[in-house]
Amino acid sequence: MRPLRIGVNALYLIPGGVGGTEIYLRNLVGALGEIDSANEYFLFTNLETGDSLAPGRPNFHTVPQAVRASFRPARIVWEQLALPVAVAARRIDVLLNPGFTAPILCGCPQVTVFHDLQHKRHPEHFRWFDLPFWRWLLFWSAHVSRTLIADSEATLDDLKRFYRLPRDQIRMVPLGVDGSFFQIVRRPEPFLLSVSTLHPHKNLDRLLHVFAKFRRGRPEFRLVIAGLRGFNSARLDALRQALGLAGSVDFTGWIPREELYDLYARAFAFVYPSTFEGFGLPVLEALAAGVPTACSRIEPLASTAADAALQFDPADEADMRSAIERIVGDEPLRARLTAAGPRRAALFSWTTTARATLDALVEAAQGS
Repeated sequence: MRPLRIGVNALYLIPGGVGGTEIYLRNLVGALGEIDSANEYFLFTNLETGDSLAPGRPNFHTVPQAVRASFRPARIVWEQLALPVAVAARRIDVLLNPGFTAPILCGCPQVTVFHDLQHKRHPEHFRWFDLPFWRWLLFWSAHVSRTLIADSEATLDDLKRFYRLPRDQIRMVPLGVDGSFFQIVRRPEPFLLSVSTLHPHKNLDRLLHVFAKFRRGRPEFRLVIAGLRGFNSARLDALRQALGLAGSVDFTGWIPREELYDLYARAFAFVYPSTFEGFGLPVLEALAAGVPTACSRIEPLASTAADAALQFDPADEADMRSAIERIVGDEPLRARLTAAGPRRAALFSWTTTARATLDALVEAAQGS
């Protein structure tokens, strides 16, 4: 069989502006570059991304498109009308859509990645003017794609439930973890770390309330929340001020990877209180770095972390506070989790993710 011409729809990527889906795409493309030198890849990028996505392999080609993803209406129109033309011009055999949406009319088979179906499970977390686009685009993207990839069993179940799709149309492909996290040299300082976008489902308002109570007994501790500032930022800023935490809670915004590694190295413990996740990559990163971790007892976090993290009910402030107090003060527990985290995280690799994704692309191209 001749090598495939594989397209990658990276039009959604805004460096530092789309959270975990950027980490996913960059690691996936890098891993594909490591394992596949036979097939040709064409990365359809926007004006913000440029050629920074390509892994520097001779079989990877950047195909810049004259659109800015930061203006979402233009990006959506370009994806639906201009991208299929560019795909056809380069005789693409199969198109990978790694960010939820696909061109509805496309002349080749498509594989589309669904990281979650939050717009179906928790529509209250979306702005009213965004929700119709999510509903329409994701529904049709799911139904025009030959194969769907879900990050977790929870998302796979949601795809079957909400879109009534056959099981054999969906692949469950878990994410990996950057190998650099295993190399982090720990030097703990008295602060709790949470790596999270500032969106409502991340449950950071409850974390602030719990941290305010926790800090009464441990005033030396700070809380650092690192991640993209979402539309919930103003409310969290106001809550931080109202709780008297202005000097002890930091919202860093999106930061470069080297700064993130440094935070994991210095964090005394990691806390992840989310009420909804498609995968929960920061928990895996914390485990790999050997940071004692407490996270929500929800799927898929519970299955991903297993017994390598202390789990709590994200709706129960007392349970969350108890978990934080244990993760800080129980030395035998901290030692056990520090050892168990990297062992658990080692089960997840971007190479495995890339191989499973490539298998899905090949099968879709072959029509099987």
